[in-house]
Amino acid sequence: MKSYLTPAILIALLATVAPGVSQQRATIEDGPKVADLNYRAVPGFFKVPRGMQFGETQGIATNSKGHVFVYFRDPQTRMWEFDQNGNFVKEIGKGYYGFLYAHSMRIDRHDNIWAVDEGTNIVTKFDPTGTKVLLVIGTRPPVADGISTAGAPTTPDENYLLCRPADVAFDLDDNIFVADGYCNNRVVKYDKNGKFLAKIGKRATGTGVGEFNLPHGLQVDKAGNVYVADRGNARHVVLDNNLNWKAAYTQYGSAWSNCISTEGPKQYLFMTNSNPNGNPPGSWAITGQIYKAELDGTVIGKFGKAGKLEPNFQVVHMMDCRNPNVIFVGEIESWRAQKFVLQSTTTAAAPAAGAR
Repeated sequence: MKSYLTPAILIALLATVAPGVSQQRATIEDGPKVADLNYRAVPGFFKVPRGMQFGETQGIATNSKGHVFVYFRDPQTRMWEFDQNGNFVKEIGKGYYGFLYAHSMRIDRHDNIWAVDEGTNIVTKFDPTGTKVLLVIGTRPPVADGISTAGAPTTPDENYLLCRPADVAFDLDDNIFVADGYCNNRVVKYDKNGKFLAKIGKRATGTGVGEFNLPHGLQVDKAGNVYVADRGNARHVVLDNNLNWKAAYTQYGSAWSNCISTEGPKQYLFMTNSNPNGNPPGSWAITGQIYKAELDGTVIGKFGKAGKLEPNFQVVHMMDCRNPNVIFVGEIESWRAQKFVLQSTTTAAAPAAGAR
């Protein structure tokens, strides 16, 4: 597998979208009415530095202190930290060699900050202050493949080469899971030191068990199960901790992103059926919702709809749901991040139609 890319090829790849990805109506809407959850937006939460603004907001995450981190594409890829009140704190990773084309970010249980960069093929672990790089997974494509070196070139181990990675997640043993998304179509497991352990999927896209078409979002529950937002196949796949296939939830639409809550006695799975890039005709009417479900795929309710103006959603790329009653979303095409707070609880639930 040749994973090194010249700058021209890299730019061409980044301009493409995954094959077969389009708007997808959530079939859960064909059954009993899905309850509307009373999440309400918090206008003006983020106090962006004067004279600046978010670009394409690809990643968003919170730490244990309630600080919010926003990872976005600007003329340069940037990561900003805000406090629990939305006040700007600082920029992280300015000028960092692993930042080129942001895709997602997560915060682990130790408050370490993780950034997934689709352009450099790098997953970076920063310390909680964002000032020290603790671990790097992947290899950045060289600026020029033609630089001569002494002796024969060494072929890197493919298990450590990523190709347009999409997301990262962790279990309670601090093992690392990477959605190696756009061109490897696989999920890879590493130990806490970055040593390869296991993988599932293959370079070619597929629709069957053990196959993916752009694994785009990734989360792990407290039992160690891995949840993959298999975007091109419009399904959320559940794997065990060793990456063996368990189930697929096919009723929630396009499977752009997922999130599992960590605070409170019970975990919930959030999934977004985002309206697609470019807003093709008819997409607003059938996409845009965020669904809340039990971990077994049983829907609890939904909120939100497609739209360019707040509090609607314009291509939600990532969510943070550390607290299931407080949801942060990052949107690509409206260049913004929003905060939503649950005003009341809803107990009605529809069956997990389409789960298998």
